[in-house]
Amino acid sequence: MFGQAPLPAWCHELPRWEYKNIERVSISDPWFEVYKPAPGVFAIYEPHQSEETISYLIVGEKRALLFDTGMGISDLKKVIAELTTLPIVVLNSHTHNDHVGDNWEFSTIYGMDTDFTRQNARGSQLDAQAEITPGQICGALPNGFDSEAYSTRPWKVTAYTHDGDTFDLGGRTLEVIATPGHTPDAICLLDQADGLLFTGDTYYPAPIWLFRPETDLDAYATSVRRLVAFAPQVRVVMGAHNIPVASPTILPRLVAAFDAVRTGKIQPSPASPGKVLYKVGDISFLMREPVAH
Repeated sequence: MFGQAPLPAWCHELPRWEYKNIERVSISDPWFEVYKPAPGVFAIYEPHQSEETISYLIVGEKRALLFDTGMGISDLKKVIAELTTLPIVVLNSHTHNDHVGDNWEFSTIYGMDTDFTRQNARGSQLDAQAEITPGQICGALPNGFDSEAYSTRPWKVTAYTHDGDTFDLGGRTLEVIATPGHTPDAICLLDQADGLLFTGDTYYPAPIWLFRPETDLDAYATSVRRLVAFAPQVRVVMGAHNIPVASPTILPRLVAAFDAVRTGKIQPSPASPGKVLYKVGDISFLMREPVAH
């Protein structure tokens, strides 16, 4: 049983101290923890899996937008029903499996108009199974969870969204900012009135994954530069892993850190096979090992 296995090293960092300063919301499902980092915003955190994925429920007066649907290991839709009775629109920060796991439970899903999105909407058992291998789970999986059958289930894109589109939730408007790089379909969401920037996997306070085949480093460099322009309008940056709050001062520092890596000013350290870790202060990037010439 996963729950009886020795705790992996990353578990020892939990609970993360930053959560002590964020209002916690009581829910019935112990797989999730829910926090309220801003008015009308619920950060739905999965601390028992190594990705420590965070999905966001952003609530307006007439409807709510669910920015990502997590791992699909437990029932996110049930949690959402405990937080709001408003109609739900799903929008993904990108379509890696740890952000779309419960898409299938919802009827209204917006996606970016990319082949990568369409491919991932078909689902994947291989990517899902990699998330529950030994060392990936901290504590016990949910009661009744079938590890052998676990997969990212297919879902249907209801409509496509594009850079600059807005979602009017009633008294709250969210703007889509295309930020390709981590994936071709990566986006951020800007709530300008409330000073909130939801950054998905373009930024989060942990090693940022930039090693997968679909990653485009040139596009990533352009995207993070674009985000800096929004920094004066932003009070809180909300990434999709580990901790749901960061200062907007992280945005120019992210650009500077990535520039330092790409211009060869930072020496990497070995990571898992074929990957290296670049650390620039409190920002780090997990990237493909450079090819020797």
